[in-house]
Amino acid sequence: MMEEVNEFDFENRILSNEYDANQDSEVENNLRPKVLDDYIGQEQIKANLRVYIESAKLRSEALDHVLLYGPPGLGKTTLSGIIANEMGVNIRTTSGPAIEKPGDLASILTNLQDGDVLFIDEIHRLTRAVEEILYPAMEDYAIDIIIGKGPSARSIRLPIPKFTLIGATTRAGQLTTPLRDRFGVLFRLELYTTDELATIVKRSASILEIDITDDGAKAIASRSRGTPRIANRLLKRVRDFAIIKGDGVITPDIAKYALESLEIDELGLDNIDRRMLEAIIKYYSGGPVGLETLAATIGEEAITIEDVYEPYLMQIGFLARTPRGRCATRLAYEHLGIPFFTNGGSKQAPGQSSMQFD
Repeated sequence: MMEEVNEFDFENRILSNEYDANQDSEVENNLRPKVLDDYIGQEQIKANLRVYIESAKLRSEALDHVLLYGPPGLGKTTLSGIIANEMGVNIRTTSGPAIEKPGDLASILTNLQDGDVLFIDEIHRLTRAVEEILYPAMEDYAIDIIIGKGPSARSIRLPIPKFTLIGATTRAGQLTTPLRDRFGVLFRLELYTTDELATIVKRSASILEIDITDDGAKAIASRSRGTPRIANRLLKRVRDFAIIKGDGVITPDIAKYALESLEIDELGLDNIDRRMLEAIIKYYSGGPVGLETLAATIGEEAITIEDVYEPYLMQIGFLARTPRGRCATRLAYEHLGIPFFTNGGSKQAPGQSSMQFD
């Protein structure tokens, strides 16, 4: 029973930054900007991209291969579409797990036109055999094909159109060094500020014809964990509350009421985040506690904790990951309203000075 409940919670977790094809595809396609001027945030990346794109267009060459990495939901897929649009070329989209055999990739590459963009999402999940096909394709714009079997087998190098490969990954560390080194442009997408997310929320509300005040947009943005995908998802849910519980306009009060009903607090933590922190504090005296032990305690898979819950809690300073295990920091105690114990064993109320964390 516990397994079923937890699986249901994870699949329906509104704060998940994973892409849900059933719920998000239609809305995200409408909300995604098409040009760099409409893309909000990531200012340094946009500035550099403008230079690279304009230079490639003046030279009448394909843009160099681009690697986009960072947490999910920050706009890697959107940015790849913008690059293709700014270059005035077509884009072919696929994903690492979808390319099972070298022949699948060879078929895609031979059907590209000069200058086209090939976008591979989750590129770190390519098999080694498929990855080997990419090496000559990225460097020499050619693929090596083996014809025949046994002693009569021979290799033929087949030229392909000059193209731009855009790879996206949430785990850049899992890319092999030979593949990573063949990308000429590497960009890490960072979490968005509250002001940037508020601008995104207002833009999305305008496209979806939702009435929202500036403060209402900020209320949603402040609880979106720095992620546009979550901000857009929360916007749709708050809209429902505004229609049923209000007059259809998203105000700060309506936004606060809706988000509290969804059990999302002012820092964007939901009940699963809080349950995880409370388990570390109450059952293991704040840690350290091993990943497998923590997973068994709250009834979640270890990989789910590591990939879904931990990153944001670490980014806001609530969780420390040490060689001995996970530890809750003083900030986590204060946020949950739990007295913090110093090394000497004395108790301090939230807000009082206490031990520091480097």
